[in-house]
Amino acid sequence: MTDQDLKNLEQKIDALISAVEELKSENKELRSQQEKLTTEHERLLDKTHSARDRIETMITRLKTLERS
Repeated sequence: MTDQDLKNLEQKIDALISAVEELKSENKELRSQQEKLTTEHERLLDKTHSARDRIETMITRLKTLERS
Protein backbone atom coordinates (compact mmCIF):
# COMPACT_ATOMS: atom_id res chain seq x y z
CA MET A 1 0.00 0.00 0.00
CA THR A 2 1.41 3.37 -0.99
CA ASP A 3 1.43 6.52 1.07
CA GLN A 4 -1.31 7.92 -1.16
CA ASP A 5 -3.45 4.82 -0.55
CA LEU A 6 -2.99 5.23 3.19
CA LYS A 7 -3.90 8.92 3.01
CA ASN A 8 -7.01 8.10 0.99
CA LEU A 9 -7.98 5.41 3.50
CA GLU A 10 -7.37 7.80 6.39
CA GLN A 11 -9.58 10.44 4.74
CA LYS A 12 -12.34 7.89 4.22
CA ILE A 13 -12.11 6.76 7.84
CA ASP A 14 -12.19 10.38 9.04
CA ALA A 15 -15.28 11.00 6.88
CA LEU A 16 -16.96 7.91 8.34
CA ILE A 17 -16.15 8.99 11.89
CA SER A 18 -17.56 12.42 11.15
CA ALA A 19 -20.72 10.90 9.66
CA VAL A 20 -21.17 8.64 12.70
CA GLU A 21 -20.82 11.59 15.09
CA GLU A 22 -23.30 13.63 13.06
CA LEU A 23 -25.79 10.74 13.04
CA LYS A 24 -25.40 10.24 16.79
CA SER A 25 -26.14 13.90 17.37
CA GLU A 26 -29.15 13.83 15.04
CA ASN A 27 -30.41 10.64 16.69
CA LYS A 28 -30.15 12.22 20.14
CA GLU A 29 -32.10 15.26 18.95
CA LEU A 30 -34.78 13.11 17.32
CA ARG A 31 -35.19 11.02 20.48
CA SER A 32 -35.63 14.20 22.49
CA GLN A 33 -38.26 15.47 20.06
CA GLN A 34 -40.03 12.12 20.16
CA GLU A 35 -40.14 12.21 23.96
CA LYS A 36 -41.60 15.74 23.92
CA LEU A 37 -44.19 14.77 21.32
CA THR A 38 -45.15 11.65 23.25
CA THR A 39 -45.65 13.73 26.39
CA GLU A 40 -47.73 16.27 24.47
CA HIS A 41 -49.79 13.47 22.92
CA GLU A 42 -50.54 12.00 26.34
CA ARG A 43 -51.52 15.44 27.66
CA LEU A 44 -53.87 15.99 24.73
CA LEU A 45 -55.42 12.53 25.18
CA ASP A 46 -56.12 13.32 28.83
CA LYS A 47 -57.62 16.67 27.85
CA THR A 48 -59.80 14.98 25.21
CA HIS A 49 -61.04 12.36 27.68
CA SER A 50 -61.82 15.06 30.20
CA ALA A 51 -63.76 17.09 27.63
CA ARG A 52 -65.64 13.97 26.52
CA ASP A 53 -66.62 13.19 30.11
CA ARG A 54 -67.86 16.76 30.67
CA ILE A 55 -69.88 16.69 27.45
CA GLU A 56 -71.43 13.33 28.34
CA THR A 57 -72.36 14.72 31.75
CA MET A 58 -73.97 17.77 30.13
CA ILE A 59 -75.90 15.59 27.69
CA THR A 60 -77.17 13.44 30.55
CA ARG A 61 -78.23 16.55 32.49
CA LEU A 62 -80.01 17.96 29.42
CA LYS A 63 -81.85 14.68 28.86
CA THR A 64 -82.91 14.71 32.52
CA LEU A 65 -84.17 18.27 32.23
CA GLU A 66 -85.99 17.39 29.02
CA ARG A 67 -87.88 14.57 30.75
CA SER A 68 -88.94 16.79 33.65
